Amino acid sequence: MSAGNESYRTTAKYYDATYAAKQDLVDAPFYVELARKHGGQILEIGCGTGRVLLPIAREGVEIHGVDNSPAMLDVLKTRIEREPPEVRRRVVLHQGDMREFRLSGKYPLVIMPFRPLQHMHSVEDQVRALTTAAFHLQGGGIFAFDVFYPKFDLISKGIGEEVLELEWPADSGGNRSGDTKIVRRYIRKESVDKIRQMFQFTFIFRTYEGDNLVREETEPFALSYYTYPHLRALFLLAGLEVVEEYGSFARAPLDNNAQEMIFLLKRANP
Repeated sequence: MSAGNESYRTTAKYYDATYAAKQDLVDAPFYVELARKHGGQILEIGCGTGRVLLPIAREGVEIHGVDNSPAMLDVLKTRIEREPPEVRRRVVLHQGDMREFRLSGKYPLVIMPFRPLQHMHSVEDQVRALTTAAFHLQGGGIFAFDVFYPKFDLISKGIGEEVLELEWPADSGGNRSGDTKIVRRYIRKESVDKIRQMFQFTFIFRTYEGDNLVREETEPFALSYYTYPHLRALFLLAGLEVVEEYGSFARAPLDNNAQEMIFLLKRANP
């Protein structure tokens, strides 16, 4: 993920536990397979806490990770310290904004897993983020990323309603009374902007000890959503062209049944 420097302080604290509990999250093997295929030194933009980065490093691939959130990178650094030396040596981290950072290296594969592009909320920022990815590609290199396939019938529904998404045991375990602490993540959609193609929502993290609420933390988010023609226009503006496209991480066709929009791109010929 990438956003302001103070972003994701609360989310970073719960990020790994949250997505370990999300059983339908199946993107990591797709990106690990790409990394094995391309080899060499690769770049992940929006590396977060290393949910995809670390499995790639464990496969023997050297990977550079960039994120704009110090809180997310701090969690990742702690995780890296627990890895064997050979894995630690394969990881290099950078803090930077995806719209503007420039590293000295070029890469055979650049990846942007789990929708960081949806944190870009204007056409200008979207083009800048894609241009950053294109800048870091070697000749013939591939840029892979995903966004969700928008469900237009649901986008404007449920504004103001809290929905329980996930729950998991808190790290603190049980207490003297025998109750176990549970963290539950709720989401509340706040508004939808159809002109800018984005919606705002709040994540609510509630920790319970038995039936008692002992802690509540919130963090606001905004996500852009994309249509297929919108993305194809952005690719043209960023000097990229499609090599492959899929509607799922099982490489299903990108059609009206798709749940995701997944692209493998290369720099377009001048």
